[in-house]
Amino acid sequence: MDLQSVLSLINERKEEYLETLFTLLRQRSISSQNDGVVECAELLKVIMEDIGINTKIYKTEGQPIVYGEIINDPNDLTILFYGHYDVQPVDPLDQWLSPPFEPTIRDGKIYCRGVGDNKGQLITHLLAVKTMLDVHSKLPINIKFVFEGEEESTSVSLPVFVESHKDLLKADLVYTADGPMPVTGEPLVLLGVRGVLCVELTAKEAEWDNHSGNKGNIVPNPAWTLIDLLSTMRDHNHKVTIDGFYDDILKLTQEELDLLKKLPFDNEKVGKEIGYKELNMDGETYYRKLTLEPTFNIQGFISGYGGEGSKTIIPSEATVKIDFRLVLDQNPSDIFEKVCAHVEKHAPGVKVKHLGSMEPSRTPYGNRLIKVIEEAVEESYQQKPIVQPSLGGSLPDYVWTKILQVPSVVVPYANFDEQNHSPNENMDLENFYNGIKCSCYVIEALGAYKNSMKN
Repeated sequence: MDLQSVLSLINERKEEYLETLFTLLRQRSISSQNDGVVECAELLKVIMEDIGINTKIYKTEGQPIVYGEIINDPNDLTILFYGHYDVQPVDPLDQWLSPPFEPTIRDGKIYCRGVGDNKGQLITHLLAVKTMLDVHSKLPINIKFVFEGEEESTSVSLPVFVESHKDLLKADLVYTADGPMPVTGEPLVLLGVRGVLCVELTAKEAEWDNHSGNKGNIVPNPAWTLIDLLSTMRDHNHKVTIDGFYDDILKLTQEELDLLKKLPFDNEKVGKEIGYKELNMDGETYYRKLTLEPTFNIQGFISGYGGEGSKTIIPSEATVKIDFRLVLDQNPSDIFEKVCAHVEKHAPGVKVKHLGSMEPSRTPYGNRLIKVIEEAVEESYQQKPIVQPSLGGSLPDYVWTKILQVPSVVVPYANFDEQNHSPNENMDLENFYNGIKCSCYVIEALGAYKNSMKN
């Protein structure tokens, strides 16, 4: 295919494509608050149909899934592009420098909730397909799209959808553009993701708040109940002490360990970008901890009075939200059961609530299609990509590798400082346009690979 004509058309249409993105960004779609998600799915369907993509919205027990396809020959190689159109809440609102759902350009960046995570990345695939169709009238391979509205709420409906639509979703490879590129700016190819388990622990003691002097030493404090419980779940070396937590972790291969050693790392620059200048770590340790080891994190702790000044009370209730990032072959359901057993042993009065989970996932580096993607990304950016065994965060990648049983790859298009999930979420204009170009290179490279296999 004539990629040069495709790239020229992208440059000609920069303003048009930017406005298409802005239209999608202006539509609220906060899944955790059920705010505008259905309307966003309908808007996405319109955008896809205008491009010429056969599109259908599938209802689920939760938020709708938007499916689209362009099939030339059912026997041709097929890529499935995955993304999510739902976004995180905007709180704290007062920290935004511009309205969170009004895309604003400042200093070469687009600021808006969802621009990096994930609307600005998923729409690059659509615009790549539009450009290639307008230049060549057809695509070299079959393309399918799955865009869900619950990724920010642990993708509860997606596994059921994939399990019941395996024939519809049949593909040779799943490709996701999500997450940030490295701080050093190189393109990145990710072979998997960590899983996640989110849990809420609640302790209740008295029926109401009590005076901390008049009832001090008499009424127990539920905040201390949770603090004491948490202290039994991790030691001073940050090792999780829940029985059996590490039992099923898959031993790292030498190939995966070798990949870590090749990854570039600038301790000072990373420390500055994450707002923690005290960071003191070598690259191999940084990437191992970030991608191939599990975590135990406290998201938030709520109890008593947190306003201005002091209020001398013994709170009646305390709640802590925690999450575990999990690696192969840790199972979120198994870990949740072990958490429940640990709480029952150390603080039987504490209530445990399952908030959501995703399984870890990884595709072997030796897969031939992964190599094709790696080469396409290199050609697109004119720079050899970093290949990383896993993303530090979590995506529902396991639905592709474990349910659909196809290889899956994640290629982030957003800048390192995209501030996804935070105020002033952003995406560099250059990253947006480079993402469209990269998706074009990927489609073209898979078409060339298909033809080489026929010959």
